[in-house]
Amino acid sequence: MAKGRKGPKGKKITLKIAKNCIKVTFDGRRRLDLSKMGITTFPKCILKLNEIEELDLSRNMIRKIPDYISKFQNLRWLDLHSNLIDKLPESIGQLTSLHYLNLCNNKLTSNGLPMELRDLTNLRTLNLGLNHIDNIPTTLGALKELHEVGLFDNNLTSIPTSIAKLPKLKKLNVKRNPFPKEEEEGETMVIDSIKRLENLYLVEEKDLCGPCLRKCQDARNKLNKIKNMPSALARKPMFTNLVNPNSAAKETQEEWR
Repeated sequence: MAKGRKGPKGKKITLKIAKNCIKVTFDGRRRLDLSKMGITTFPKCILKLNEIEELDLSRNMIRKIPDYISKFQNLRWLDLHSNLIDKLPESIGQLTSLHYLNLCNNKLTSNGLPMELRDLTNLRTLNLGLNHIDNIPTTLGALKELHEVGLFDNNLTSIPTSIAKLPKLKKLNVKRNPFPKEEEEGETMVIDSIKRLENLYLVEEKDLCGPCLRKCQDARNKLNKIKNMPSALARKPMFTNLVNPNSAAKETQEEWR
């Protein structure tokens, strides 16, 4: 009897290999970089390194994230992009220190996104692009610290208003989704605002250089001056008893003809 085909075995990661893959980032955080290692299963041995702040398992062949991912309580940065993950464990919601979560280019569906994602209240960046998601949980609207959200290349036909109106959102990428061409008025407004966010970056004044700040302030002052201009001054003077057309008439002569 012929034996069934087994999947790829993948590289076995030992604790020694993992320790040698720890790097220190420019801001002093310890990052365990196991990217592009041909890993097919989440290496259990790295539980002994659960004090790390950053974990990179991207570009592997991992299909499942185990429940014990919650043991990495110090994680601020988790990169799982370009794997074969189709479902996240509920325990991922216990990683409350996470600021960055990249799940791009996996096999995730809407059913694979647990409600517990809403507990990642410190999350700044969430990338769910290049998956098979057709519905975004409205509970993600609870992530008030989100600055950037990637939802590109999915199967979405609508975006929850709660996500489009997140208070600190600076960029929302929803390109290449099958949004309907004719939406209801409310949906159209949401999608229009999202499209503007795709290429819009917001910055605080403290982050601007001197020349840029002056340029923005000048533009704001000009706008305020126009807004505050009395309506009488804004009108062009009209003169009577003139043979030649007055200034207002000159501007519209072509229309009259």
